[in-house]
Amino acid sequence: MSELVFLKLGGSVITDKNREATAREDVVRRAGQEVSRALKARPDLSLVLGHGSGSFGHFVADRYGLHDGIQEGPQSEGYWRGYAETAAAAARLNRLVTDVFLAEGLPILTLQPSASALCRSGELISMETRPAAEALSHGLIPLVYGDVAFDEVWGCTIISTEQIFACLARELRPRRIVLASIVEGVYDSDPLRNPQARLFQEIGPDNIAQVERTLSGSHGVDVTGGMLTKVREMYALVRSQPSLSVRLISGQREGLIEKALLGRASGEGTLIR
Repeated sequence: MSELVFLKLGGSVITDKNREATAREDVVRRAGQEVSRALKARPDLSLVLGHGSGSFGHFVADRYGLHDGIQEGPQSEGYWRGYAETAAAAARLNRLVTDVFLAEGLPILTLQPSASALCRSGELISMETRPAAEALSHGLIPLVYGDVAFDEVWGCTIISTEQIFACLARELRPRRIVLASIVEGVYDSDPLRNPQARLFQEIGPDNIAQVERTLSGSHGVDVTGGMLTKVREMYALVRSQPSLSVRLISGQREGLIEKALLGRASGEGTLIR
């Protein structure tokens, strides 16, 4: 019986989030090689892949203020252009990731979230999941990414990979989710700015309130809410699917993505359960 795992490559690790539209192609390639090795070692493993938009989508979205929605009026035409430009920027990074992974022999199939996603006040309320299920049934690796979406209340918004994963997980029921970021996991402060920051090894009912109090925004430009929003999204998903676990790890450390996919990363990063 196959095991389904969701893997996200964070925008912070595959791009330089402080420099617009700057991909870290070496990291993307290494991640592709690690995924390839893991799937060869575990033929029973099925994978849904996602990535953040990093310095591609976030800079453009922030420039136009898309995370606040579009206020109809004299300026709305410019905002809608920003919606289109943000979608194009996110797709450019996705094309790069797709091409690198295909070159590593991985059967990647990109599924554009904005083609079917619909939000209400920033919450993703619906998105087509059947193409991902069909792709998996044919041995393909569905690839999604942080994208724009139409919003019934705000006009438009930005949807994170975590929101998309949560939507897909309700139908596909993965056993594990791995989130690979630029940091080792969830800390009580930003470890990129505070060397004394302490890692939360586990997040659960006993300490979720403490974690939420101490978390701050992410390093660099991020219009999807930073680490706090990501933790809340994943914690809510784990509460709704008790058999599911989420592990946040460093995508910087060579070999750790491979270990996590193979289920050999116990004690690494932060476990949400």
